[in-house]
Amino acid sequence: MGKQNKQTVINEKDEINLTDERWQAIVQNDASYNEEFYYAVKTTKIFCLPSCKSRTPNRENVRVFLTQHGAIQENFRPCKRCKPTQESLQDINAVKKIKQYIDEHCNKSLTVKTLAKMIQCSTSDLEHKFHKFYGITLTEYVKQLRFARAMLFLANSDKSIMEIGFEIGIPNTEHHTGMSEKKK
Repeated sequence: MGKQNKQTVINEKDEINLTDERWQAIVQNDASYNEEFYYAVKTTKIFCLPSCKSRTPNRENVRVFLTQHGAIQENFRPCKRCKPTQESLQDINAVKKIKQYIDEHCNKSLTVKTLAKMIQCSTSDLEHKFHKFYGITLTEYVKQLRFARAMLFLANSDKSIMEIGFEIGIPNTEHHTGMSEKKK
C-alpha cells in the first residue's frame, strides 16, 4: 500500500477525507502512517494514531485529521492508550482555556505573565504549549486576532483608528500606525 501524497482538506480544521488507504492503515494499526494523520471516533470523542491497538471503530464513525490540533479543536480528546499528543489532557485543557480567554478578552490588556498565572505555569511553558498546540506563538495569535477585529471595525463603523485601537485593546497610537503599515 503506497502512501498518498495528495491531501484533500475538507475544512479549515485540518480534516481530510477517509480514503480506503487510510482506513486500511487504521484497521491494520499501521505505524508508518503515524506521521501522516490522526483519526477520531465520533461516538467516543477520542482521537488516535493509526497504529493504536484499540478496538477498530465503525468506519462511519471515523473522522480523519492532518494534525492533532484539528482534532482538539473539534473537541476530541487524545487516546490514553496510544497518547497521540504525548501531552496530558490537563495541559490540553489549560491551553484551550487560555485561547478561549484570549478570544473573549482580546480587547483588554493581556500579558503572557497574567495568562500563565491563570493556569499556574511559567510564561515560557505557556508559550511553548500554546505554540505546540496551535502552531502559532501566543503573541502572534493575539496580534492577528486584534488585527482581524480592527479590520471589521474599519469596514463596519465610522470610528477613528484611535477609537478602534481602544476597542481592540491597543491604546498606543504608534502601534496602530505600525500595524496598519505592516499589513499593506
